Amino acid sequence: MKKTLIKYPYLTQEVEVYERENGHKIVLAHKEGMMVNVSSWVKTGSINEDDTNNGISHFLEHLMFKGTHTYKVGEFDRMLESKGAIVNAATWKDYTFYYITLPKGINNENFKLAIDLHADMMMDPVFPSEELGAPFDINDNSVTDKRERHVVIEEIRMRKDQPWTKVYNQCNYNMYHSHPYKRDVIGTPEIISRLTREDIDKYYRTFYTPENLTTIVVGDFDHESVLNTICEKFNFPDRLPSKTIESGIDKPVQETKYIETASNVGTSYMMFGWLGPKACELKESICLDLISLIFGDGSSSRLQQNLIEKLPEKIFNIVGTEHYQFKDGNNFFIQANFSPEAKDRAIELIKKELSGLLDNRITEEELSKAKKRTKSRFAYAAETVSEIGETIGYHMTVCGGLKLIEDYLKLLSDITVDDLENVIRKYLSVENAVISVLVPEEA
Repeated sequence: MKKTLIKYPYLTQEVEVYERENGHKIVLAHKEGMMVNVSSWVKTGSINEDDTNNGISHFLEHLMFKGTHTYKVGEFDRMLESKGAIVNAATWKDYTFYYITLPKGINNENFKLAIDLHADMMMDPVFPSEELGAPFDINDNSVTDKRERHVVIEEIRMRKDQPWTKVYNQCNYNMYHSHPYKRDVIGTPEIISRLTREDIDKYYRTFYTPENLTTIVVGDFDHESVLNTICEKFNFPDRLPSKTIESGIDKPVQETKYIETASNVGTSYMMFGWLGPKACELKESICLDLISLIFGDGSSSRLQQNLIEKLPEKIFNIVGTEHYQFKDGNNFFIQANFSPEAKDRAIELIKKELSGLLDNRITEEELSKAKKRTKSRFAYAAETVSEIGETIGYHMTVCGGLKLIEDYLKLLSDITVDDLENVIRKYLSVENAVISVLVPEEA
């Protein structure tokens, strides 16, 4: 078993990374205190889906909690929550992860229970048919079964009604030509209604393989004992040959792409979207984080000051930026909620502010403030076992390892205004933007 030590900023001991012969990775991180976090991150999400099974990763996430051969449905949550545990999971484009955070308990009793239950869930889910619900025709209104399939379908329908989801999905879909990132992670009711138990089981055995899985434990514990326990319990029975799906990186649109849709909303919504560098291209990713802070994150950002605080006319209700980081290329967004009658004016004002990032140079003061906020966020993420576990899981799964964590603060410190301007020119040209606008139906 290969062992690597990583100097993780703000932690008192080096983080231990182990890679077993089967490819399963185990990360042990020391954090003083009585709380522990146990998680497993799987390198699968919508990136491994197609038009026939879009949403299966998220559906599987739900079904992983529906019991094993050892513990019946409901026992996992009941046993852990009685110990004060927080139990949850999430699915995104590059990954699905499952975690437990709880007090260690007397003689580490709770901690041992958490590892046992977590390993059992990850290695031996049974996907019982009575919990899954039978496949059905989505157009058959007489079907009233309320099993997990219908829970997910209702979640999809509720989410589809949200204005921000509508405007984001249109923007995201049109930023890509063929990459799986263009699909909505949650899937569609039509697909979820027809997926079979065999589909779910095959997907699980294909992608929940040792080389796709990283198990992370954060807290104050005996590392050798925990390492041996995880190696014993994570035995990966009945896995199919590993499947690697490589998706070509899409190029940004070469001229501004505008999409307008109407819905039953009272105000208008807008997103400008761009494709960016890969998450592992750390310097450019940090630059986009800093640009997001300076341009549209917080009350002192340029967009907030210029378009809400100082603009004489009332056009914008909300305006800001987001930077999402992905294995095959990041996304940068400007998002706004504004008065429907001022649509053209709103678009032009945002374009003007975008040009202003270069015309009115980012100042050393703006850069220094953004660096301090970024460093504070990074430090805050080392304060709790759950935040540390999530940061480690993200880097192991999306960035291919923890080496970038060692380099993060040095790279952050060395970034200049010129670096930010180079990244703006490279990625945030209006010609490479997709603009998605959602307007009221009567408009």
